[in-house]
Amino acid sequence: MKVYGRNVFNELKDNAGSIKKVYLAKSFNDKEIISFIKSNKINYIISDNRVLDKMVDGKHQGIVIVTDDYEYSDYKDMYNDKLVVMLDHLEDPHNFGAIIRTCEASGIHSIVIPKDRGVSVTSTVMKTSAGALEHVDIAMVNNLNKTIEDFKKQGFFVYGADMNGHNYRDIDFADKVLLIIGNEGKGMSRLVRESCDEIVSIPQYGKINSLNASVATAIIIYGIVNR
Repeated sequence: MKVYGRNVFNELKDNAGSIKKVYLAKSFNDKEIISFIKSNKINYIISDNRVLDKMVDGKHQGIVIVTDDYEYSDYKDMYNDKLVVMLDHLEDPHNFGAIIRTCEASGIHSIVIPKDRGVSVTSTVMKTSAGALEHVDIAMVNNLNKTIEDFKKQGFFVYGADMNGHNYRDIDFADKVLLIIGNEGKGMSRLVRESCDEIVSIPQYGKINSLNASVATAIIIYGIVNR
């Protein structure tokens, strides 16, 4: 997987063995990163900035890193958590990265995503998460509904976020929470919604009929952790 950016490289430094190759622009002048690359004998190539532009879709800051593919976690290892976030076919990698950042900042370590028809861990997600991905476990599952049932068997109460639900401020959240965030446009799928124990919403007072998925997630997460 190709990832990029100085912050991403610095987050990968603790696991330098996963770095297979680094492409540096001729103008790259971060002495600390260059020193780390050389002292750890990491294979690197000096390239024209235009070459790096073609390698990734984003602002690479003069550094592109070839690293091991992301290693997903087993959702069953999340059973001891107090709060797990599940994304129901989220599509925008920037939303995903922002949600990862929110989870890490609020002390949440576990996110579940579906294998198909949704965003996965990509270079854009890693860049947007601003290093938080190194501290949050992501599980990819084949069937969200089966996974929901498995969490329920472990004592989790399932809350789905939707415009048409109970005000999240009025909810006495359970001790073990599985919070489901739906697709940016369609919301939660019918079967996932039916699997929820309760639907929660954020009161809105303006003229816009919905919040960005990552913003909504942040509001509800902090409503839960600060209860």
